[in-house]
Amino acid sequence: MENENRPPFRSGSSYGRPFKESKSIIYGIRPILEAILNGKELESVFIQKGAGGNALKELREKLAENEISYQIVPIEKLNRLTQKVHQGAVAFLSQITYQKLDLLIPQIFEEGKNPLFMLLDRVTDVRNFGAIARTCECLGVNGIIIPVKGGAQINEDAIKTSAGALLSLPVCRENQLKDSLVYLRNSGVSIIACTEKASDVVDMGSFKGPTCIILGSEEDGISDHLLRLSDHLVRIPMLGTIESLNVSVSAGIILSEVQRQRRLV
Repeated sequence: MENENRPPFRSGSSYGRPFKESKSIIYGIRPILEAILNGKELESVFIQKGAGGNALKELREKLAENEISYQIVPIEKLNRLTQKVHQGAVAFLSQITYQKLDLLIPQIFEEGKNPLFMLLDRVTDVRNFGAIARTCECLGVNGIIIPVKGGAQINEDAIKTSAGALLSLPVCRENQLKDSLVYLRNSGVSIIACTEKASDVVDMGSFKGPTCIILGSEEDGISDHLLRLSDHLVRIPMLGTIESLNVSVSAGIILSEVQRQRRLV
């Protein structure tokens, strides 16, 4: 009898071809529970739609208790992630250790640094994210802030594209970006959003003091509720016929302006 949690091998199809599993994958309810209990950081968790039982209930409760988000997905999704017996649950270990924003900011001030953060709203492409991280590391950013949901995964591709920057640059993964911006503002950090909706160009923004720059996705831009929390909106002047830049290129341009201004202080 064929195990319902394992995909049948279909010769000649991509669905049935053997594949190399990531070393960071965990499959099965108990192994995922053990990872949580041992303090391992999980990048993503997938639970089978419609699956029940006490063990899965315990897993969901433990995920909620530790504020770890998860996705409910059809069994076909899990079968594509692993060909092993997954019991309706698959997770990926995080490739990095995330930092807490409320601990990172006081540390930066205590070290006498002029804080500079990059907050990414709905930037989902891992290569763009990796390229942004590389630029941030090179141009003095103290930390990147990303959402728990709706952002790029920090996987092997992201780390490779970042040229290893993600292994040393602090990354804060926050449940609510809005709350993060409120905390930053209350900590004396100026919020500057880079958006095509701005009337002021980028060199009209002041980056000399503690600053957090917001960049949004190329498709949807920055969320309106984050724009409303910003102290200043700036845009990169465009002279060509194409309406927007790649988001990683935008990061390089605005961070270059930050360092230009700070060198003049």
